[in-house]
Amino acid sequence: MTTTYNCTSDDERAQGLEHAQRAISEKKCVVFPTDTVYGIAADAFSPQAVTMLLVSKGRSRTMPPPVLIPRINALDGLATDVSADARKLAEAFWPGGLTLILHAQPSLDWDLGETQGTVALRMPDDEIAQELLTLTGPLAVSSANRTGHAPGQTAAAAREQLADSVEVYLEGGFRPLEGEAAVPSTIVDATGPRLRVVRNGAVTLDQLREHVPDVLGLGEIPMAAEEPEEPEGEAHSPAGSSAVATTDNHPGN
Repeated sequence: MTTTYNCTSDDERAQGLEHAQRAISEKKCVVFPTDTVYGIAADAFSPQAVTMLLVSKGRSRTMPPPVLIPRINALDGLATDVSADARKLAEAFWPGGLTLILHAQPSLDWDLGETQGTVALRMPDDEIAQELLTLTGPLAVSSANRTGHAPGQTAAAAREQLADSVEVYLEGGFRPLEGEAAVPSTIVDATGPRLRVVRNGAVTLDQLREHVPDVLGLGEIPMAAEEPEEPEGEAHSPAGSSAVATTDNHPGN
């Protein structure tokens, strides 16, 4: 049975968090507020629960959900080969609106979809989200909406789209504040030799570059290295090239 709890009331908040924890343990989905928009969540380590999340959203396995974590020290338990630059960004912007794509720990027993061995991690800056994550551990989370529709900025708005596919709705008011446009997290791919933005969002490129100056912006590619001189008479390409815009999408929300 689907239940909504008003988390602006201390009593209902405690009841709602308890019910949400139980629902997650039973491989069901819950909706809760984050610092960006409302999220639909499931046990990250249950393929059955993740499948239910994807079905609820109308999304395929080719668009795996990010994983939200309760504290920064969970980073090394879920990801491997974390670079110094990726750590700098995590320390600077977690909790907050930054998602890092990292190499997933190969020993973990999970199936988030077609991830190619990566995982997208974020630590949200929201009290209710933090309380739930502390109770449940890492959760697979995507924006609380049907794919192709606007993300819910309240639990009530999310319920209009997701209905009975979710066991528990935790209502915490507007996320972000009423009247403000919903801004997703910034996604940075940290699996290559240089960090690169694959989705613009809450953390700007200038803010990222304050901590990692050479992070690549959305669509940018590194300057090509100068080519060696070729023997006279052979075709010769112009040395160097500037960054060009490309289309680079990532399924995370």
